[in-house]
Amino acid sequence: MFTEADHQHMSRALQLAQLGLYTTAPNPRVGAVIVRDGRVVGEGWHRRAGEPHAEALALAQAGELARGATVYVTLEPCSHFGRTPPCAQSLIGAGVARVVAAMQDPNPAVNGRGLTMLRDAGIDVRCGLLAAQAEALNVGFVSRMTRGLPWVRMKIAASLDGRTALHDGRSQWITGERARADGHHWRARACAVLTGIGTVRDDDPRLTAREVDTPRQPLRVLVDSRLQVDPHARLLQGGALVVCAVRDAAREGELQDRGCEVLHLPGPGDKVDLPALMRALAGRGINELHVEAGFRLNGSLVREGCVDELLVYLAPCLLGDAAGMVDLAALPGLEARRRLVFGDIDRVGDDLRVLARLVAPD
Repeated sequence: MFTEADHQHMSRALQLAQLGLYTTAPNPRVGAVIVRDGRVVGEGWHRRAGEPHAEALALAQAGELARGATVYVTLEPCSHFGRTPPCAQSLIGAGVARVVAAMQDPNPAVNGRGLTMLRDAGIDVRCGLLAAQAEALNVGFVSRMTRGLPWVRMKIAASLDGRTALHDGRSQWITGERARADGHHWRARACAVLTGIGTVRDDDPRLTAREVDTPRQPLRVLVDSRLQVDPHARLLQGGALVVCAVRDAAREGELQDRGCEVLHLPGPGDKVDLPALMRALAGRGINELHVEAGFRLNGSLVREGCVDELLVYLAPCLLGDAAGMVDLAALPGLEARRRLVFGDIDRVGDDLRVLARLVAPD
């Protein structure tokens, strides 16, 4: 169904889409390549919401050479008016002969309508080339469109025996410089970074994306059930979303004066309702949520079914009796264990980086 040349050009489109890794949210990362008579005549990638889509930029570059050409695009062309005109109509107007899409758009406003519009105009339309790679690039957008939830990636730095901090909370630094720099890349690609009051109290982190050339910072989210955070904490500098379970008008006012937003989401036991928080973040256009928290909040997120993927850096050391990765209750038997599926396992400096997805319980 697809030729070697098709694979080559779609691979290039995915490379272009990758350029929008840090900038496109809440929109998906999309790249497009236009080829006529075996020659690339136009390329484009979506940079940020409100700016032209990848197809529009590629068409502008191709000009009249787009007529009769093949368009490779990593996501189904849109069929509706949003901040920009529908790309499917632009492709029809340009007279392209063939459109190859990596995947169908999960957005209910599109979801096959763009492909149908193109087919109805007599264009040869194919879909599914390098679909897995395209979906991985937009895992958060797909999650938000299909589940109404962000894709939640939990980052953990630990010793080889699974310890993340000493009993007094000290954890800087278990992993090496290269692993820490790599972690900033994952922060930067996320729409928001979430942590808990324990981490802020112990480490006073900024949780900004550094070591990465990025034009925007992710939203910082603090889970602080009783609003115990020091208003001068570094995390709050420049503003943050503070999520609480217990009302305290004076503390809320103090945080708001420092440019923070306070969100009240009470759950059982005067704890924050974490599933409700995930839905609220999706409602704000958060595609990928990056978690850097302590083992207690990690455990709560896992128990509540709020985590999709673990990003674990394992250092070549042993810490012995110290804090673990995730605070979970003792199991009655091995059959009750939480299952994972390993993804990439790479060496980063002296440390190992493991990506693993949680398997939904039966």
